[in-house]
Amino acid sequence: MATPLSDPSLSPLRTIAVIGLGTMGTGIAEVLARAGREVVGIDISEAAATQAAATLETATARAVQRGRLTEQERADVLARVRTSTDLTAAADADLVIEVAPESYEIKHQIFRELDGIVRPDTILATGTNALSVTRLAADSARPERVLGLHFFNPAPAMKLVEVVSSVLTAPTAVTAVTNLALDLGKEPVAVGDRPGFVADGLLFGYLNQAAAMYEAKYASREDIDAAMRLGCGLPMGPLALLDLIGIDTARTVLEAMYAESHDRLHAPAPVLKQLSEAGLTGRKSGRGFYTYEAPGSATVVRDALTPLVSSERNQGREVRSVGVAGSGTMASGIAEVFAKAGYEVVLAARSEEKAQTAKARIGKSLSRSVDKGRMTAEAAARTLDLITAAGSYESFADVDLAVEAVAEDLEIKQQLFQTLDKVCKPGAVLATTTSSLPVVACARATSRPQDVIGMHFFNPAPAMKLVEVVRTVLTGEDVHATVREVCVKIKKHAVDCGDRAGFIVNALLFPYLNNAIKMVQEHYASLDDIDAAMKLGGGYPMGPFELLDVVGLDVSLAIEKVLHREFRDPGLAPAPLLEHLVAAGCLGRKTGRGFREYARR
Repeated sequence: MATPLSDPSLSPLRTIAVIGLGTMGTGIAEVLARAGREVVGIDISEAAATQAAATLETATARAVQRGRLTEQERADVLARVRTSTDLTAAADADLVIEVAPESYEIKHQIFRELDGIVRPDTILATGTNALSVTRLAADSARPERVLGLHFFNPAPAMKLVEVVSSVLTAPTAVTAVTNLALDLGKEPVAVGDRPGFVADGLLFGYLNQAAAMYEAKYASREDIDAAMRLGCGLPMGPLALLDLIGIDTARTVLEAMYAESHDRLHAPAPVLKQLSEAGLTGRKSGRGFYTYEAPGSATVVRDALTPLVSSERNQGREVRSVGVAGSGTMASGIAEVFAKAGYEVVLAARSEEKAQTAKARIGKSLSRSVDKGRMTAEAAARTLDLITAAGSYESFADVDLAVEAVAEDLEIKQQLFQTLDKVCKPGAVLATTTSSLPVVACARATSRPQDVIGMHFFNPAPAMKLVEVVRTVLTGEDVHATVREVCVKIKKHAVDCGDRAGFIVNALLFPYLNNAIKMVQEHYASLDDIDAAMKLGGGYPMGPFELLDVVGLDVSLAIEKVLHREFRDPGLAPAPLLEHLVAAGCLGRKTGRGFREYARR
């Protein structure tokens, strides 16, 4: 059957014009040329066009060195790209992709001029991530041919492409660019027209909250970034990422998001405006949240805000033995961590049987480490010998540090701290592993609140490197120093934060998860597309719905409620869909059904 050439969804887009030859435009041109497309790169700046050609030369030469292209293939790729400073060079294009600066005025001007240059069937795509595709389309003579095609930086490496339809976009145009994205080896995700789309819509809200957390002096920039890298497995911390993206760019995106949502979580943190207007826009200017070796450099250098090295800190108390209270997975994991570091550990539970079961769990964990070649059988045996299982907290009489890891219930924890106050010797440090309850409430249950601190380990404790060290207004300086020193000895990365709901990680993570649920609730995007967008576009190890089902929807809801109650921000109210699923008993993997269904074990 003959293919009707007038239907762009059925004919390949062979000649493509890319307007705007900055980093993104040049990257898109490289992707297209390597996929066999004829590319016309257009920029009003002769220098930008020349730089783009040089960048392509360098990138393809590197690909030859790495064995990804032959010399002949490289020559063919370069031959398929020509550059121009004249928009009329786009006259024969089947598709035009504009990646000009984020300005309605500039983009409108480009689209109006293209209306008089390109063929009637040419598709016009905008690379915006902050402006309304509908508004740009409405101003065009061919609104049905206008859509969004949002690549991620660096375009040759990043798999995600968001295909953005307005209410005016013809389905055939969407099909054509979706097929092109697949042909380029990308993962296209279909989304509607709203600022930030999926990936940036979720990402920038989270980045904004991190900026606000830093601005409030709740935690240092280094600790905020380390917490999210180590606690969530993210490739970069949020403040370092803002510096990479450009603080001015982030502010523009957030202002567009806030104009649409009126959600305070999207209202740009004042520090973003202050830095932008001072010209401190991140890596490109040499200074943003961090200071860099030079403009454009990725190398961070010390400045007035760089934390002191450990030798300049206060000295803590001596810790030789550790008590761990609890018998669950977290308690046994923490006991294993301390024993591996050479500490004598008393693992106490409400009964001897529970304590022995917890110790047996540690034995199995150590055996797995031996099987995987991570430790010798002798080292595993020595580690297990350092752990004493006890059926009473009286056995904590001589420990220097007591760590509770019992149920996340304030009344239970307060009762335990009353007991620890009675049985632990004077000068012992008392720590809670709570992830959402006020540490000071545990401290006030004792006669020595200055000795109480939070040590929030992450699950599984033997594998996760992060510990959030939570000081209350009553915690002694030497107690804080003690816990910092202990974290070094157990090979964990400690981050400091104050005693407020969510600490660092949960206060940034759960609003992001909640916003992802709202996207599904509003039928904006599917679970699969949102998970794919965050893994492919944000480098997240898991999509938000995968993570919610692993954490447990009931646990997630409880944390959302705590955050909402503490900060009283309407944007933090738990998404109704989350509440409905929990009410229905759909709690995630542990029940076989959450946002997705799982095979019963």
